[in-house]
Amino acid sequence: MFEAKLANSGLLKKIVESIKDLVTDAPFDCSETAMSLQAMDSSHVALVSLKLEVGLFDTYRCDRTINLGLSLNNMSKALKCANNDDTCMLKYEENEGDSIIFTFADPKRDKTQDVTVKMMDIDSEHLGIPEQDYAVVCEMPAAEFQKTCKDLSTFSDSLNITATKAGIVFTGKGDIGSSVVTYSPSSNTDDESEAVTLEVKEPVNVNFSIKYMNQFTKATALSDRVRLSLCNDVPVVVEYPIEENGFLRFYLAPKIDDEENME
Repeated sequence: MFEAKLANSGLLKKIVESIKDLVTDAPFDCSETAMSLQAMDSSHVALVSLKLEVGLFDTYRCDRTINLGLSLNNMSKALKCANNDDTCMLKYEENEGDSIIFTFADPKRDKTQDVTVKMMDIDSEHLGIPEQDYAVVCEMPAAEFQKTCKDLSTFSDSLNITATKAGIVFTGKGDIGSSVVTYSPSSNTDDESEAVTLEVKEPVNVNFSIKYMNQFTKATALSDRVRLSLCNDVPVVVEYPIEENGFLRFYLAPKIDDEENME
């Protein structure tokens, strides 16, 4: 048997909304310690990795490791029935068919709503994510990163990121013009959530598809902060911490630009 209860449905809504356009169906791996998910997008360019640890849940019970295959679209439809402040209980009993029951409860109104969602058979391919020592780790306000990606996407379909000890620079260049956004490390701001921090072992200069970056920033609703882990010729990790008990990470391979050969 598996059951897990979140204090508010809003958290799960935000998670599903931020990944459902990238990953249509996903296997949720439930163990004694966490509920997690790992899946590639349909074009096999980006990888989504989600971990919700026991500490996020009001109650959590998982008798043995199980794999719950769900359509994120159907999950999103189920969650739309809930108000953000409703509690959300997920329940799956192995001997009771192939469905998960979502129970949304509104304690103020003594109201509960059960929504049953059919599970799917999904081949779960566990992609070993190699341990990587990153050359640059940048933490910044998630809303700033979202705005930067959105602004630059009006000029270019590529996002160039260069980082040195002096700062991190985001550039979008296209036919109509270009935009360059520069952040200097600012750990001395009064408000920690507004600070831009940079750890630089060696400089980095990498290009990514801005379309995917804009998809990732849908997770801005989950966290005030975002962490970018960068290395030349290695996928970037865009990480949104979920409270103190989990994370949503996106991995994206760099673009190999032909332009370099043309110059």
